Amino acid sequence: MRMIILGAPGAGKGTQAAGIATSFKIPAISTGAMFRENIAAGTPLGRQVAEILSAGHFVSDDITSAMVFERLGRDDAAAGFLLDGYPRTLAQVEALDAYLAERSQALDCVLELTVDTELVVARLLRRAQIEGRADDTEEVIRERMAIYREQTSPLTDVYRARGLLIAVDGSGEVGEVADRIATALAGRAA
Repeated sequence: MRMIILGAPGAGKGTQAAGIATSFKIPAISTGAMFRENIAAGTPLGRQVAEILSAGHFVSDDITSAMVFERLGRDDAAAGFLLDGYPRTLAQVEALDAYLAERSQALDCVLELTVDTELVVARLLRRAQIEGRADDTEEVIRERMAIYREQTSPLTDVYRARGLLIAVDGSGEVGEVADRIATALAGRAA
């Protein structure tokens, strides 16, 4: 199964991705986790990413795509993957399309978690307190939401037109959302 999980920051993508990946025996590949690992390690990429994220912006398409494609080239992703946080822009959709086409591969589905904006803001503020994430201030969260709506929401139109989009309500308890996802994905496995 080759799939993408879409949703605003704080929609629950990372939480749900772990369960989906386990169910389908595929790696959950999170750009956010890759960025945080680089930041923690103090790599040149990590320093660059930290500066961009602290301003509430997204990392460039070129940097993100190169990082994701390197990860997709690893053995554990050969039979499938779940991308969390990528693609985020139409340019990244095109880059992923080209990458997959070069390998005679295609996406099986795109899962979108839909959640009310105020619920997302509350979730991210709570997560910031628990995990000590300096990039999750209310101002930065709202900026990221605005960027998400502007840049990423149009991806749903692309994937809907291709017949790949599956929208799932991401509000409620983790188990409730997981059950909705399992029902929505039933029969979609390649």
